[in-house]
Amino acid sequence: MRARVFELASLLLTYPDAELLDAGDDLRAAAALIEPDSVREEVVAFLDWLLGVSPIEAQREYVRTFDLRRRSGLYLTYYLHGDTRKRGMALLVLKQRYRAHGLRLADGELPDLLPIVLEFAAAAGPGDGEAPLRQHRQGLELLRAALTDSGTPYRHLLDAVCAVLPELTDDDRAAISALAVDGPPVEAVGLESIGAGPDLSPYPTCSTVEAGR
Repeated sequence: MRARVFELASLLLTYPDAELLDAGDDLRAAAALIEPDSVREEVVAFLDWLLGVSPIEAQREYVRTFDLRRRSGLYLTYYLHGDTRKRGMALLVLKQRYRAHGLRLADGELPDLLPIVLEFAAAAGPGDGEAPLRQHRQGLELLRAALTDSGTPYRHLLDAVCAVLPELTDDDRAAISALAVDGPPVEAVGLESIGAGPDLSPYPTCSTVEAGR
């Protein structure tokens, strides 16, 4: 069940080009198989919006949400590590994990891009496949808070993904709130060797209220 959610969310979190929008019937058919009802309703709500607006409006919303709002970036390791050596190591570990399971990245793709992380989780399954989502849960929750705060329809996809992950503990919530206040560390070194240059703009932090949602 989780794999179906991850696979569909991976597709829907990519840029809504003509190929994606033309697959509306297939996307709805895949969403209809999701369980439980509460998770399926989140994905259906997003699809109702995506397939109900014009292509140009769908594309503008994607750009507004993920390209122009730095708080809602799709690169998960940044939330926890910033541009530091630790982020460089985290990206390298992800690439090695993918390679061990036969997943190859396209040139220029970073392994912490959420659609790629979700694609891997769907393909490799519980355990190794879902480990990156668990390891970067703080980033997921901060992204979810930012999307909820902005009111974008993309919030439904993060709600669906987080709903099928293990429930947050009190320690998790405290760590997320602290990260929301403090923000990621800053040290622009250690990324060049794995393809992440210093042009990755930092994302402003969100409030503890947002993080707790």
